[in-house]
Amino acid sequence: MQIHQGLSEIDPVGELHLAIGMFDGVHLGHQTVIDAAIHSARRSGGRCGVLTFWPHPSVLFRPENPTPQIMSPETKAGVLRELGIDFLIQQSFDRDYAATTAEGFLPLLLHHLPKLNAVYVGENWRFGRGRAGDVALLVREGVRLGVSVVSVPRLHHNGEAISSTRIRARLAAGDVKTANTLLGHTYFSRGAVTAGKRLGRELGFPTLNLPWSPGLQPGKGVYAVRVRGPGVSGARPGVANYGVRPTVENSAAEPLLEIHLLDTNGGCGWGPGDILTAEWLDFLRPEKKFGGLDALRAQIARDRDRALSFFGLSKKNES
Repeated sequence: MQIHQGLSEIDPVGELHLAIGMFDGVHLGHQTVIDAAIHSARRSGGRCGVLTFWPHPSVLFRPENPTPQIMSPETKAGVLRELGIDFLIQQSFDRDYAATTAEGFLPLLLHHLPKLNAVYVGENWRFGRGRAGDVALLVREGVRLGVSVVSVPRLHHNGEAISSTRIRARLAAGDVKTANTLLGHTYFSRGAVTAGKRLGRELGFPTLNLPWSPGLQPGKGVYAVRVRGPGVSGARPGVANYGVRPTVENSAAEPLLEIHLLDTNGGCGWGPGDILTAEWLDFLRPEKKFGGLDALRAQIARDRDRALSFFGLSKKNES
């Protein structure tokens, strides 16, 4: 997959099919739009791509309260690559771009992508200065300029539309199971292991510490996770705490992701500098402050046992 920073970088080669949207989270609804572009491109022998934007428009128009994003541009690019697109355009959403009128949007695309054959959007997509453009206008302009417009209906789950807003709410509440259903893939975090204060080891539950600063912070608490990393095939079960560690830290601490692996056969094998991916599977409990280290140790043991039960493991699997 080729990644282009803005429309001006595109090499206009071959018939192009372009899915357009913010696509934060790349959820099931987004995937239907992108899949439509992929399948059409494959049938025609053309190339399929995605046009997305960074930062979110709210950063420009509502800087005091921007919409927190589920994914960073790098994370989003990785997920889009796995879908099988040929190229990705990451367009800066700045004042110059935001000034593009709705009527001027397709001409702008055609200026940079003269072989643009079709665009693919969600049925509720808005575009252009002041969000004045809708799918009906896009279709009219497409007919005039010879560009096909494919509008993909919204997907629903339990009677409610799947949206990034809905997923953000579920993640903030710690409800990763529902979020994963709506995403169509497992919510994950990725980071480099750093050396910690070794408090987990002193408590009898050594952890891998992953500093991680997502735009949207998931609910603070304890989760069942799968962990992937270098030198290990497949994923390893773990129990993770995401939070500020109120029992042992002051209130100004930054949230930290700490992971205790449940299968320690053969040793951990990972250490500082290793890049790990943690897939979040289930919420076990919210973060809380305990009266002391003994109470914290007892609760961690209960968290571990609950995670073992989630994975169908027993205590005899520990060593």
